[in-house]
Amino acid sequence: MSKTAIIIPARYNSTRLQGKPLIKVCNKPIIEWVWQRAVQVKSADRVIIATDNQEIFDCAKAFGAEVEMTSVNHKCGSDRIAEVAQKYPDISYIINLQGDEPMIDINCVEELIMQIKNNNDADIATLLSEIDSKEDIENSNCVKCVTDINGYAMYFSRSKIPFERNTGISKFYKHIGIYAYKRESLFKMTKLNQCDIERTESLEQLRALYNGMKIKTSVVKYDSVGIDTMDDLNKFRSLVEDNKTFC
Repeated sequence: MSKTAIIIPARYNSTRLQGKPLIKVCNKPIIEWVWQRAVQVKSADRVIIATDNQEIFDCAKAFGAEVEMTSVNHKCGSDRIAEVAQKYPDISYIINLQGDEPMIDINCVEELIMQIKNNNDADIATLLSEIDSKEDIENSNCVKCVTDINGYAMYFSRSKIPFERNTGISKFYKHIGIYAYKRESLFKMTKLNQCDIERTESLEQLRALYNGMKIKTSVVKYDSVGIDTMDDLNKFRSLVEDNKTFC
């Protein structure tokens, strides 16, 4: 029977925030915040943390998570989750949920799973949200996406796309960095060589588009609270402290 798994890649050596998965907020490590969200997704049959660090492995075991130790040589999260998925042939759909998304909306993950299961042409599914901030439109850390009439991604960029030669016509959409893969699509993408546009933009999803793979998008009313920097961490900490029900 085909199963759906959420796999959470978690590495220690983040360039911008060392040891990020283990940083505690309200006396709980960030990786546990993410895992607690993931296990609430009803369409997922299992949730697995994938790490290359013994301390993260032990931490995940301590709070009751299923966890797999992976190679230290992976260049991206997709490679890490592919190693785990390879061990479980009954997993047909794989959700790559970043280990730094402690406030991920469960309904958005459910939507993502529905899209990858219900679209025969889709190799990958992901999420977008409409951008209403001029600052975000211009921000290179905010990845933008343009799609075709059927909601399939045409391109992702850190630049402002589409370029406004004529203003006020097009909307702008932010990419939310969570992916759903069909099993064989995940293995195909991770075996492909990096392409120039991927290296230029530092966006691994461009490798899939460059090689003719199809990425189905859904627009959701959710703005991710990813933790990449100390400022992001402080924002999340303030959010939790302002709403003690999260703790």
